[in-house]
Amino acid sequence: MHTLEKPGRRAAVGVVIVLLAALALVVTGCGTPRLGTEGNPIVMMFVPASDAPAVAAGGVAIANAIREMSGLVVTSTAGTDMAAVREAICANKAQIAWLDTFHYLQAHDKCGVEVSLVTQRLGLAGYQAQILVRADSGIATLQDLKDKVICWVDPTSRSGYILPRILLKANGIDPDKDLTGSVEAGSYNNVISAVYRGDCAAGATYVDARSAMETQIPDVKAKVAILATTAAIPNDSISFARDFPDDMREQIVAALLGYAATDVGRQALNNLYAIGGLQPMDDSYYDPFRSELNRAGMNIGSLVK
Repeated sequence: MHTLEKPGRRAAVGVVIVLLAALALVVTGCGTPRLGTEGNPIVMMFVPASDAPAVAAGGVAIANAIREMSGLVVTSTAGTDMAAVREAICANKAQIAWLDTFHYLQAHDKCGVEVSLVTQRLGLAGYQAQILVRADSGIATLQDLKDKVICWVDPTSRSGYILPRILLKANGIDPDKDLTGSVEAGSYNNVISAVYRGDCAAGATYVDARSAMETQIPDVKAKVAILATTAAIPNDSISFARDFPDDMREQIVAALLGYAATDVGRQALNNLYAIGGLQPMDDSYYDPFRSELNRAGMNIGSLVK
């Protein structure tokens, strides 16, 4: 004999089924909450830089904006330095990292980290370094710098030291052996002034640092010429761990671009790292710099700790 199920029991069973289905949406594997939920937030990591409180506040604002615009739960944290951020994303302790070019390239090679956005400053997604000489010096090629004295900013300066040295090596000049000497001038302005006066045959700065000197030296661009420029190096990147879900990446990128287009977002990015905007980018953007490194006989590991 068949018995009829009571309506109240059927309703209760239905509620249980709905609750189980909802739980399945946020739980994966052996009880691990779904990535991007309260129980398993996406970790976005920054570097404190010189103003740790401002970076912390900016990181929270950006994480909150992503959540509001995408529904994904994101938390922000800061590493002790760029190397720590790189290692965290490679160890999957973070899923999103704000990395400079050198550490991005190493993370890409080491653990498949992929760039999605780069920061803009002055409307540009990257920058170049330049080597300057006096216009009347007779120096016409990089090879003419052999047996000359060159002015650098200091060994920590990327556009005033590191990138120009890569350029020289890529063109067959060993800056440690082929130059008569070098001077650490301490600033871009000091480098330009030294070249202008003839104290150094050449000097290394960012492109075009001469503009900042025109009020002090009105004829600086007439007297100091650009001999060569380096390959473009991208600004800081917003990069994702190798196995980060594509759909979530697209949501986060869209949220960041949308946030960067608002007045509040522009102010938050400026407060964070003096960022003027965000630009979509893929890994091929780094190829010209990789090529210059290869021609110099160098690898990215030699430029980072």
